[in-house]
Amino acid sequence: MVVLLDTNVILNFLTGREDPFLNSSEKIMKLAALNKIQGYFAIHTLSTLWYILRKTRSDNDTRKSIEKICTYLKMATISSREALNAIKNTNFKDFEDCLQDECAMSVGADYLITCNERDFKNAKSKIINPDEFLSFFI
Repeated sequence: MVVLLDTNVILNFLTGREDPFLNSSEKIMKLAALNKIQGYFAIHTLSTLWYILRKTRSDNDTRKSIEKICTYLKMATISSREALNAIKNTNFKDFEDCLQDECAMSVGADYLITCNERDFKNAKSKIINPDEFLSFFI
């Protein structure tokens, strides 16, 4: 099964922050690390992770955390045409979420897993939260 993990799922895993989906996010990352699922993250997630992690971690620790993600998950990219489509898409309030959706479509993801389903109400991808994903996957 192919899934794209939204940035918030990855941040839950890396930071252990208080979130209703923390445990499920950690379990999903473990599934990806064990190759039980084919996990992806959107390429632009790297800069978001860097920005957030550097607020509380050293440069070296930030690099190690991001390297860990890159060993567990594959990077999803989009073409110039797909990026232009995202720019022109007015169905999303947040451009970053539109890019997540485009990346999920580009890798043929069965699901885009996010902690904020409401942000993806106009997505082309199938959207699911971490708890729902685990309820049928395990």
